[in-house]
Amino acid sequence: MSSEKSAQTVPCAYKTGRTLGQGTYAVVKEAVHIKTGKYYACKVISKKLMEGREHMVRNEISALKRVSQGHGSIVTLVDYFETMNNLYLVTDLCVGGELFDRICERGSYYEQDAAHIVQTVVKAVKYLHDQGIVHRDLKPENLLFRDKTEESDLLIADFGLSRVVDDDTLSVLSTTCGTPGYMAPEIFKKSGHGKPVDMWAIGVISYFLLAGYTPFDRDSTAQEMQAIVNGDYAFEPEVYWQGVSPSARDFINKLLTVDPSKRMTASEALEHQWLSTDAAKQEGEQKDLLPGIRSAFNAKMTFRKAVHGIRLINRLRTESSEQVPRHEVEALRKGIAEAEAENVQEVLDVDLPDASGHQDKDKKEEKEGGGAKKEEGDEKMQEGSS
Repeated sequence: MSSEKSAQTVPCAYKTGRTLGQGTYAVVKEAVHIKTGKYYACKVISKKLMEGREHMVRNEISALKRVSQGHGSIVTLVDYFETMNNLYLVTDLCVGGELFDRICERGSYYEQDAAHIVQTVVKAVKYLHDQGIVHRDLKPENLLFRDKTEESDLLIADFGLSRVVDDDTLSVLSTTCGTPGYMAPEIFKKSGHGKPVDMWAIGVISYFLLAGYTPFDRDSTAQEMQAIVNGDYAFEPEVYWQGVSPSARDFINKLLTVDPSKRMTASEALEHQWLSTDAAKQEGEQKDLLPGIRSAFNAKMTFRKAVHGIRLINRLRTESSEQVPRHEVEALRKGIAEAEAENVQEVLDVDLPDASGHQDKDKKEEKEGGGAKKEEGDEKMQEGSS
């Protein structure tokens, strides 16, 4: 023991401030470097909560160290250190907001805008893959703008599930991880996965950026998983796809390919017609996609909130020793209706995909009493083993 170096106390170089976000194992806070006064994002990871999953933090640090400052569209790891209770990862502070929020704030949004966004993401992912990094959790929430200016860089963030892989191990990652709606079939099948899972996620993101909803959205996570494994999706309802070009649909089809060996790589995606200069613009008159995207997104969210309220009522009835008074039930229903008054009509009017992923025009009138949509289900499925 006498030969071991004694622990040294190092003064902290940062002061943390407001909370920017919170997850299962960590909280992200705004931090200022005491000497320079520069602001960063600081991910504070609880050692106690992460016990047994320390490899996830090591993977994130390894990935970020390898790619930091190497590409303008990837968040930079500025510093990392630890205390007795926590691990700290200091990265760029992205104050420009999430991708989808910025889109919704625009006055208009066209297919060529979506193509430009996807091109930016694919270029960054190609760089990651060239450096031997698989992100494994690509989704709109992890695409952040550096600042609020119109010319701001779009950055890929959150490398908590990323892995550094060698060429020989590209197909042997086997842990189930990611966000369900964006996970590739091979992850659910546990057949081994690698870089192609990121390209599948880009296919889902592209679909979402053009329509406002994801291709495999179903009544439950189990049904969603089955649809993903089967590659069961369609460009429906047609009302949301009328202004979308054939090349955009072809781009998505070539990414949402169940067989990872036949899926486009990042290099191949960059050569696709849809991402070539002005391809989307050349295929016909441009339609503003923003109204349809807002309508579809709001309709989905409204339906889920309403179903969440009904499930809450049922849970109260089940768990309470006394039946919930009818007037309380009616009050809750009324509150849901009033809070979402403008959007509820969209749920009733728009023929959204059913559990099979297709429109059921014959049953449009039954939707008021139809099946329940799942609650918000974008929580990460964290790694169970390395």
